[in-house]
Amino acid sequence: MRVAANRGEIACRVLSSARRLGIPTVAIFSEADRHARHVALADEAYCVGPAAARESYLDAGAVLGAARRAGADAIHPGYGFLSENAAFAEACEESGVKFVGPPAAAIRSMGDKAEAKAVMAAAGVPVVPGYHGEEQAEERLIREAEAVGFPLLVKAVSGGGGKGMKLARSRGELGAAVASARREAMAAFNDDRLLLERFITRPRHVEVQVMADLHGGAVYLFDRDCSVQRRHQKVLEEAPAPGLAPEVHTHLGEAAVRAARAVGYVSAGTVEFIFDCDSGEFFFMEMNTRLQAGLEGVEHPVTEAVAGLDLVELQLRVAAGEKLPVRQQQLAAPLGHSLEARLYAESPSRGFLPGGGRVRRWRVPPGSGAFSHLDAVRVDSGVAEGDEVGTHYDPMIAKVVVKADDRASALVAGLPTNLAFLQRVAAHPAFARLELDTGFIERYQSELLAAEAPSPDVAALAVVARCKLQAARAASAASAAAHACPAAASGPWAIPDAKRLWLPHAKRLEMEAGEAGAAARGLRVDVAYLPGGDFEVRGCGGAHDAPLLLQHVTLNPDHPAPNNGAAGFGAVAASGVFGGARVMQDGSAAARVSAQVGGRRLEADALLYPHLEEEVLVIWAGGHSYEFRWPVPQWSKDAAVGATTGAVKTPMPGKLIKLLVAEGEAVTAGQPLLVLESMKMETTLPSPRAGVVRGAGALHAGAQILEGQVLLRVVANGEGEEGGGGGGAVA
Repeated sequence: MRVAANRGEIACRVLSSARRLGIPTVAIFSEADRHARHVALADEAYCVGPAAARESYLDAGAVLGAARRAGADAIHPGYGFLSENAAFAEACEESGVKFVGPPAAAIRSMGDKAEAKAVMAAAGVPVVPGYHGEEQAEERLIREAEAVGFPLLVKAVSGGGGKGMKLARSRGELGAAVASARREAMAAFNDDRLLLERFITRPRHVEVQVMADLHGGAVYLFDRDCSVQRRHQKVLEEAPAPGLAPEVHTHLGEAAVRAARAVGYVSAGTVEFIFDCDSGEFFFMEMNTRLQAGLEGVEHPVTEAVAGLDLVELQLRVAAGEKLPVRQQQLAAPLGHSLEARLYAESPSRGFLPGGGRVRRWRVPPGSGAFSHLDAVRVDSGVAEGDEVGTHYDPMIAKVVVKADDRASALVAGLPTNLAFLQRVAAHPAFARLELDTGFIERYQSELLAAEAPSPDVAALAVVARCKLQAARAASAASAAAHACPAAASGPWAIPDAKRLWLPHAKRLEMEAGEAGAAARGLRVDVAYLPGGDFEVRGCGGAHDAPLLLQHVTLNPDHPAPNNGAAGFGAVAASGVFGGARVMQDGSAAARVSAQVGGRRLEADALLYPHLEEEVLVIWAGGHSYEFRWPVPQWSKDAAVGATTGAVKTPMPGKLIKLLVAEGEAVTAGQPLLVLESMKMETTLPSPRAGVVRGAGALHAGAQILEGQVLLRVVANGEGEEGGGGGGAVA
């Protein structure tokens, strides 16, 4: 067998198991993924088109063409893209390429949510009351919604992953929910058909992993709880589902096997159920064939951990015609407990907005492994330090998995983004008490999303790190200039030190602690450079805040640096290394800092980098990260003007999919102005104030936009319009 795989993390996962089995591997990639990790891991790699998924990973002809050129006789579709495409599965078989997953008929049956409900009901699997009919006229949907009752879910027939799913709590919300669900469904699945379901007030999301072979064998590999969600997408998963009676685990598993047999399922797959916390009932929700080879891609590591099996290996063996190596009787009890968290490129403090950019720092827990169920701590990822995370694909960048003998032991394993948010969820007392349902995050969001202000020690260290890294960057630039023009390096003014007559050199710095766009704490500090490489930092957290305590900071306390450079930072080297600081070509600088701060020893990593009109400093200390930012001087005035002229900036890169207002239209504060799409999610931008829209004429649906780009402005009545309009046309 010679196997071709998907992209990103799941491709790395498949390639890892295939390599262990001695199977040659082939990667496919778009132009955006040319330097991706999965490409480097494969034996061969073939480009299948431009960055846009529709022109590359969703192009069945291009994917099959790459497989033929490589001589691959099997394709593992992973999850997403063509994995739920029955026509692609058929095309593989017709081309003599084995599709590592279920037959096309099963994909087609389970991919249509309405048909799936009918099949499950006939097989004796309980289903949620609702409307699953073919008639899609809005009048019919309204009548059926009123019959089902509110609240209810409006869902895409071909949906999955929360795409095309909206909640209507009342008749008044139904129209907007239907319109938004149709748009998302058409964009994600090219199918805008909808179904309606009764909304269970306190649901748990419990799913069962099944595996079936070509010889009639089928087993369930325990269950998982995926109730901690946001935007209907899972955040934390654990196996087995905690707090359920033994007979419930059995009934769930047996129902899942009936579901798989009802559609002639082959390979791995996931049957998802809604568990009603109030009644104790469970209902079939969907069967995930979108992963085909059915890892239920993102959650499968927790099942591997408690089952002691490599699911990808089982898939490949089943695809080769082998029988399942295990029977249900051999799966009597799970091997302990496992939890998984998804690390996303997103900002919880800004409403979980997705984000793109460079991975500037990547560290995994010491002793952790990857892509193996044998590891107690496992980090599965498709990225490495220095990689770019774009907006074309899913924002997940890693899965962090821990396993232990029981749930209490598994909960104490720390998680090394949405990292702080994940740590708070896992450590929350209600999570430990099994108070689980899909409203968990919304119910406790004030605690889970609360901004964590840096301590005075960390703030003082950040101020010193800012000075150190800025000096290192300036020294690196001066060193480069000196190599280009040696005469410029001569004279006392070329030495970047802090020496002054009579008094120490001191300066005032201002910065904000917190992410851009989130609630931030302003810091105004005075920093003094002392002899011997020491600093004193004094300041306050804003005009009305109590002053910070005076902090004395000594860098590298064990090995003080000589004062022959800027405040004890060491001499400038031609390589750009400045007292331990690394200066990169993109203007960023990083250093490992060992310091005594107010008598307390701190170890921290510091990273300084430019972003749009700001400088950003990140400090990693004590298992937490802290972000500080301040305007780039030459742009600070422009930024202030933008804040007072009703500028509407995009909070993340992506695509403009709908413009809701026209040039010159009067709007109210909070009125929706436009809809953006980034990483498969829609975000609506509201008006910052009442006024008149300027700049809308330069915008059009489908335009690609950058993070921080001014799209249009809302000009208040009577306000001057100098420089009015948006940020210019977007392509």
